[in-house]
Amino acid sequence: MDTDGQPAPRRLNCLVTGASGYIGGRLVPDLLEAGHRVRCLARSPGKLRDHPWAADAETVRGDVTDAGSVAAALRGIDVAYYLVHALGTGSGFEETDRRAARVFAEAAHVAGVRRIVYLGGLTPRNIPEASLSPHLRSRAEVGRVFLDGPVPATVLRAAVVIGSGSASFEMLRYLTERLPIMVTPSWVHTRTQPIGVRDVLRYLVGSATMPADVDRAFDIGGPDVLTYREMMRRYAVVGGLRHRVIVPVPVLTPRLSSHWVGLVTPVPAALARPLTESLRHEVVCHEHDIARYVPDPPGHPLPFDEALALALRRVRDARVATRWSSAGIPGAPSDPLPTDPQWAGGSLYEDERQLTVDASRQSLWRVIEGIGGDHGWYSFPLAWAVRGWLDRFVGGVGLRRGRRDAERLRVGDSLDFWRVEEIEPGHLLRLRAEMRLPGLAWLEMFAETDDEGSTRYRQRALFHPRGLAGHAYWWCVSPFHSVVFGGMARNITQAAAKGMSARRAAPRVGRLGRLGRARRGGSVGQ
Repeated sequence: MDTDGQPAPRRLNCLVTGASGYIGGRLVPDLLEAGHRVRCLARSPGKLRDHPWAADAETVRGDVTDAGSVAAALRGIDVAYYLVHALGTGSGFEETDRRAARVFAEAAHVAGVRRIVYLGGLTPRNIPEASLSPHLRSRAEVGRVFLDGPVPATVLRAAVVIGSGSASFEMLRYLTERLPIMVTPSWVHTRTQPIGVRDVLRYLVGSATMPADVDRAFDIGGPDVLTYREMMRRYAVVGGLRHRVIVPVPVLTPRLSSHWVGLVTPVPAALARPLTESLRHEVVCHEHDIARYVPDPPGHPLPFDEALALALRRVRDARVATRWSSAGIPGAPSDPLPTDPQWAGGSLYEDERQLTVDASRQSLWRVIEGIGGDHGWYSFPLAWAVRGWLDRFVGGVGLRRGRRDAERLRVGDSLDFWRVEEIEPGHLLRLRAEMRLPGLAWLEMFAETDDEGSTRYRQRALFHPRGLAGHAYWWCVSPFHSVVFGGMARNITQAAAKGMSARRAAPRVGRLGRLGRARRGGSVGQ
């Protein structure tokens, strides 16, 4: 019994697939808070190592297309959350999604799982499935696989998810903030029913305790039905922007639209395309039956404006828990850096630089961990910008992804066109390039102490070429390394030294600053 004399909710064993992704990374702590045990299935368990909840959840290695690893992960599980899809893995992603869902459904049955919970996409009524975008068609088919299977399933179908860091929110945010006058595709007139990420998570957690005889799909959405044009205009109001002028034109196809979105927002064209294709047809909820099993508390589902305000507050406070880029970018390299210094896997080009720093290791580490995003890369900004533009031009992620957190990094974080592959606090930051390259590239930054007790900054750029094009690429860019990488090393050490000097003077400056503000009648907390 709980404190109110009611039967305490049963503690369930839950498996979460896609825990490194946007929704999965937020669902795990919510399930833990609800009192459940959580096991995560991940292809790269190391990506989950630095999450705040990592010590409270079990992580196992596996892939949803591998029957053996799925069977092992599902052993002893009551509720299995399926939050993965193969979008962007190639033209055959629909078959991959289909096969993975069948493997998962069968393994869940054999393991005695009591419920599968799947988050899919809201599909339009009275539209033949063949006319849907491949993205929506595949999500619908995966839902059917689970509903037709032997394990009771809850299939939640959502349209646009509004939350800090979601791809839909970032697309809306950057389009509205950067373009006061927009020539837009005709789909801005299509009606959709957005939902706040808080409500999505609430429905996901609540689905774990549904009665055993519930085996169906549910439409989930917020209280507002809006066109994308209305969403942009309401974003401008909530964000304190001037009125946006929106001029829709019929000539922008989904492919052209995705490149337009990729040009303006951090969301690359490869991910923007399924989002824009999904907006071609009206997607609104036709029922709210989910409330029978997961009752809505007062004020929920969140209105669109409130969901926007909460997301913006998270972004401005730099408290974004997960981002759309958390799960990685389709087609980006994922090979780890060879750790053997005598690696026999082929050519490995290297550019290494070392400098003594007039600062503590802690000061140097603060600069290293704060690199990228608004802080930039400490050398030749135009060169980095051009490299980012070129990457976007060929379909890469470019530099606009920025950072999840302005000060702290964790393994798996996206960082402009890099991803954090390893981090040893106070010592090492290793980044793996996710830009389009004829090979694999890493950038390592070290804060060290030399034999004389001085602080030393060490930096290594490594490149494993792929074919003749890879070798040619290295030799073409190597003449610029002294400017880019040499300047980067010098400026990082200078920034650490300046930061050290500023902290030494901080008590006096802070006191004078407070006195100055007091004389002007200002408030320190404003």
